[in-house]
Amino acid sequence: MIDFYFWPTPNAYKVAVMLAEIGIPYRVMPINILEGEQHAPEFLDINPNGKVPAIVDPDGPDGKPIAIFESGAILLYLAEKTGKLLPTDSVRRYEALQWLMFQMGGFGPMLGQAHHFRVYAPEQIDYAVERYTREASRLYKVLDRRLAEVAFLAGEYSIADIATFTWVRTRKMHGQDLQDYPAVRDWYNRIKVRSSVSEALSLLKSDMTWKVDKKSDSWTNMFGAKV
Repeated sequence: MIDFYFWPTPNAYKVAVMLAEIGIPYRVMPINILEGEQHAPEFLDINPNGKVPAIVDPDGPDGKPIAIFESGAILLYLAEKTGKLLPTDSVRRYEALQWLMFQMGGFGPMLGQAHHFRVYAPEQIDYAVERYTREASRLYKVLDRRLAEVAFLAGEYSIADIATFTWVRTRKMHGQDLQDYPAVRDWYNRIKVRSSVSEALSLLKSDMTWKVDKKSDSWTNMFGAKV
């Protein structure tokens, strides 16, 4: 059984969706990032970057345990372990991988910055808000052009869609409206009705809150922990 180190964030939800899709047994190991549990030495042994998600698979390559961090790497590991949600056709495989990298390298980080400066910044910095909101819009347009051509990013539902979907869920935080991106909207609606997606998005939902005081310990744990 895989140990899944989780807190309800877009990146952690990627792995939650993937695990639900492939049907592999797993156990949720909550890491409350508001309480600073991501900085505990025992978790840093699993993920030295101190972020969720991470997994520990006792039945890794050659039957030996393996710990994996970084959501994209986890998705790829699980896809290769099970032979699911990564196309076997060479061209589509690389299409899936390039759109996964698009999400990991741009669509996630830039949207995360838009979210931070629009919602979390202690003081509004007009330049930062404008820059990252504009970049978020550009990235959504890239996604929209692709999805106007295909039903899913690699032509078939894959880890690339899972990785991107969980970030589109938080679009309002990025200052985006799906009415402006009709192909993304239709793609999003196709994915959100999947039973595995509903199952994954329910994890720890009752425990989730992001309403933290900017002078609180929770704020420090999230954005300024002393490590």
